Amino acid sequence: MAEKRNQREDYKVFYEITTRWMDNDIYGHMNNVVHYSLFDTAVNGWLIGEGVLDIHGGEQIGLVVETGCRYFSAMAFPDQVTAGIRVAKLGNSSVRYEVGLFRNDEQDAAAEGFFVHVYVDTKTHKPMAINPQLKNTLTKILISTQ
Repeated sequence: MAEKRNQREDYKVFYEITTRWMDNDIYGHMNNVVHYSLFDTAVNGWLIGEGVLDIHGGEQIGLVVETGCRYFSAMAFPDQVTAGIRVAKLGNSSVRYEVGLFRNDEQDAAAEGFFVHVYVDTKTHKPMAINPQLKNTLTKILISTQ
């Protein structure tokens, strides 16, 4: 039995990403490692766009401590990818993001992944509480886990 894929409606916010020629591998589709780069690009791009992540002067950054991905269908250059983003778990210093990658106008995810950020002090890299502005933004895309 095939696994159920998430659909666009299962995500809270979206981030558009254009594929690149170099994303394709010898088999003519997007290489599996590119998916992880797209997850990272989507979440951090969205956070920067929301004004809650300053990669050059901010007091905290998120470091990835865990990732995973399930692949369902191929994507390739020159596809347009829409990344659906939601928060599955929000802790004191950590957050679990879930990301669905959608090829062109397709409604079913071509791939689904997650990663966990632990937020740390930019200078010391020691864990610290997620700042209130970021936590408020993340709460808006938090899904019910019940």
